[in-house]
Amino acid sequence: MEARAKLSYIRLSPQKTRLVVDLVRGKKVQDALNVLKFSPQKAADIVAKLVSSAVANAEQKGVSDVDRLYVKTITVDQGPALKRFIPRAQGRATKIRKPTSHILVVLDEK
Repeated sequence: MEARAKLSYIRLSPQKTRLVVDLVRGKKVQDALNVLKFSPQKAADIVAKLVSSAVANAEQKGVSDVDRLYVKTITVDQGPALKRFIPRAQGRATKIRKPTSHILVVLDEK
């Protein structure tokens, strides 16, 4: 039985988030949470909360044993970028892109 959790419009770059997500893909849930707990990246806290949410969803669905769950798939997709401008010298302006991400976690039993 699969359990899912999705988080949309996170103000993190998908490229930086994928580096964290690649650390936990295919691992047991407890191992994944331990790895994320000691990762210094900002995305690690967000992904850890999302994995915990997927575990809670699995308990709600009635999974027989939560200790047997593992991260089946975890993907990071690009969301829309916030576009801003910053003033520069001689009346010019430079475009600033603030990227967003969508993260999807799917847990399954071994």
